[in-house]
Amino acid sequence: MIKTIKENFKRAITAKIFSILTIGTLSFLSFKTPFGLFLVGSFGASMVLVFGYPESPFSQPKNVFFGHFFTSLVGVLALNFFPIDQHYLFLQIAVAVGLGIFVMILLGITHPPAGGNPIFIILGGASYKFLLNPIILGSLIIIVYAIILNRFILKKNYPASWSK
Repeated sequence: MIKTIKENFKRAITAKIFSILTIGTLSFLSFKTPFGLFLVGSFGASMVLVFGYPESPFSQPKNVFFGHFFTSLVGVLALNFFPIDQHYLFLQIAVAVGLGIFVMILLGITHPPAGGNPIFIILGGASYKFLLNPIILGSLIIIVYAIILNRFILKKNYPASWSK
């Protein structure tokens, strides 16, 4: 019992510190530089996985990157090719989220936080440019920090596929 509490405390502290560092970097880039937006809400949930549970298949870099990319692409495509009257916006969102989840599972790149991406993309009216910044660049920053912490500082088998 005490060992579990100690392990959970260590995991929680590590996840907290690196989440602050990563989200702080993304926030700084978003608000203190001219480079545009690097931050989306689903990245906060990604912190739980990549820093709290890096051993999970959902935390692996390919899942983080491609999960965020493909669900966001689905959201942008739904917005542009499935235009709908505001009274039926709920259908556009529902179909986009379902299709995004379908694509992630089909391609073996499931990253649960990315399942929400089509919602804010459709509600915010995001363009294709949104895919580059914040989705691609933000995901890459998350992955770099996850590799630095997990592989080089904590000496964990992360990404798991590198050791196979």
